[in-house]
Amino acid sequence: MKNIAVILSGGSGSRFGGALPKQFTKLAGKAVIEYTIDVFEQSEFIDEILIVAQAAHIERTLDLIKNNKWKKVSRVISGGEERFDSTYSALTALKNNDESCKVLFHDAVRPLVTQQIIKDCIETLDNFDAIDVVIPSADTLVEVYDDGCIANIPNRSMMRRGQTPQGFKLGSIQEAYKRAIEKGRKQFTCDCGVIRAMLPHTRVATVAGDDRNIKVTYPMDLFIAEKFLQAGNEKAFMSHDDLGFLHDKVIVIFGGTSGIGLEINNLALLNGAKVEVASRSHNGIDITKLESVKEFLKAVNDKQGRIDYIINTAGLLIKKPIDLLDIEEISALIDINYVGAVNIAIAGKSYLKKSRGMLLNFTSSSYTRGRAFYALYSSTNAAIVNFTQALAEEWVGDGIRINCINPERTATPMRTTNFGIEPTELLLAAEDVARVSLKALFSQKTGIVVDIRKDGR
Repeated sequence: MKNIAVILSGGSGSRFGGALPKQFTKLAGKAVIEYTIDVFEQSEFIDEILIVAQAAHIERTLDLIKNNKWKKVSRVISGGEERFDSTYSALTALKNNDESCKVLFHDAVRPLVTQQIIKDCIETLDNFDAIDVVIPSADTLVEVYDDGCIANIPNRSMMRRGQTPQGFKLGSIQEAYKRAIEKGRKQFTCDCGVIRAMLPHTRVATVAGDDRNIKVTYPMDLFIAEKFLQAGNEKAFMSHDDLGFLHDKVIVIFGGTSGIGLEINNLALLNGAKVEVASRSHNGIDITKLESVKEFLKAVNDKQGRIDYIINTAGLLIKKPIDLLDIEEISALIDINYVGAVNIAIAGKSYLKKSRGMLLNFTSSSYTRGRAFYALYSSTNAAIVNFTQALAEEWVGDGIRINCINPERTATPMRTTNFGIEPTELLLAAEDVARVSLKALFSQKTGIVVDIRKDGR
């Protein structure tokens, strides 16, 4: 008996707008549905994945399967006009499976479903024929009449908000749909609603959902989903403290002789990585000169045979009013903080494409809003974020992941030079930023700005 995930991708996305249905809209460099399928592909509790798609987008879906090399996806079938029709299409495709199979139906546009939710759903189906994923309601729910006036205000403590997946023993959901069709009924809020109406004596259990398991319905939801994806603490990348994946990996660090770069260098070496460091003071590598970067990376590749990760921690901060900056300082701020990152990306692309590796950039919290007295520093950091997100989408077909680390104020020599001695309890330790940065290399995500906060949230 199999545990089967059915990904419902038949929606048209009329409320979302745009040329493509929302499940194919890009979220941090990848289509929303790619994140969704990845979660079920990686789940030890799922044996098979069936995708229900609009007929017009089946080829697009098949291309995603090919590019991602998903092994559990068995079929892509055509859905119907309504959610009911799409679920029925899936049930028809599964008619030869054992009735005791566990089947989870999940919205393609809920890309942040967790492994814990999937596990809980499968395990709860040991004792129930139907389950729903729910979360408490933080708001008071109000029932209204057709004229908009209040009909009832139910007790909020008894109310829950439904999510997906919804899970069933295959035989039960097939019987419920058979009866609904016989009665000519198709209007239900969800598949659990079909069970409740057609098999009223079947108990529907609930499984705790997650506030992050949002449904991408409107453009604003993409922004929220991306912020959730960032999930700046290290748990977003690995569930434990093991950096063993770095063993024998070739890492290039630009700016690796001071501050965060130096800590990344030290920690990577401790975990068995082969680290090559570039800086103007260390070996004369000038990131503002494209040829200098190209020559260095070629030398590293010739020596090591490959380059798995490139990390750019190089940066320059000069704190003074912009009208007091001389032309050399202006050029240096722009060239080191932005042009250098462009040069590293251009020079590094071919090596990272070969290794299917990652380019890791650095920004600062000032990218969200320009800061007085270091306008060029904060604006070039904003450019780095935009550059990272754009390249992530541009190079996703090449298998290159591009992400960006955004630490809060960190105790580094550069910061001390510009801000003086500050209370240590207010600053991140450079070694803590280094550890999260190296963990980010393990992630399959791309186009993400990883927030690292002092409070760890």
